Amino acid sequence: MRILVVNVNTTQSMTDSIGRTARSVAAPGTEIVPLTPLFGADSVEGNYESYLAAIAVMETVRHYDQPFDAVIQAGYGEHGREGLQELLEVPVVDITEAAASTAQFLGHKYSVVTTLDRAVPLIEDRLKLAGLDARCASVRASGLGVLELEADPQAAVEAIAAEAVRAVQDDHAEVICLGCGGMAELNERVAARTGVPIVDGVAAAVTIAESLVRLGLKTSKVRTYAPPRPKTFKDWPPRT
Repeated sequence: MRILVVNVNTTQSMTDSIGRTARSVAAPGTEIVPLTPLFGADSVEGNYESYLAAIAVMETVRHYDQPFDAVIQAGYGEHGREGLQELLEVPVVDITEAAASTAQFLGHKYSVVTTLDRAVPLIEDRLKLAGLDARCASVRASGLGVLELEADPQAAVEAIAAEAVRAVQDDHAEVICLGCGGMAELNERVAARTGVPIVDGVAAAVTIAESLVRLGLKTSKVRTYAPPRPKTFKDWPPRT
């Protein structure tokens, strides 16, 4: 089984971190292929960058020239999962939805701790669109930019854990989801500070993707995610 795990930003070190986390939970026989988008921003922290990332992720997957069995979109609250599902028959798993759905098996309410406050509405919208918002106690911001997670991991753990503790105490969350692909290697340290289950979306997405592949399930093509109709595109792909 081969699973593509696509980072939404162009920071290679973050792709490497996401890949390590994915491999750490993958079953024997599962090949994890981390991919960095062909173009886009070095971090995705708003709507403009998110929509651009959606195109970049789709084009990166389209240009991958080897067989694969599933795709994971490793961006929290980002756009684009639906477009991938139109393009592909194989399962497509978004880490936002993977984390939230997994958290619901572990407690009554979950909270998400993300990066900047401006990311909170994007995550709330993604959870609402996926029908996963009813048991979300809160989405909290740590105040850190995406690239700051790598620059000072210990400070990142402190900021994330502080918000996670507030989510448990003030919002009555029983499970915490780490709200950024760049937090993929911080879950154990945050768990030690909070005393509740910590769900990393990358790890959750890998196990969900593996399960879908083993069950022989594919993306439905009868309506919403039917393949794009043949059309003429003006100046696309863009000329370089």
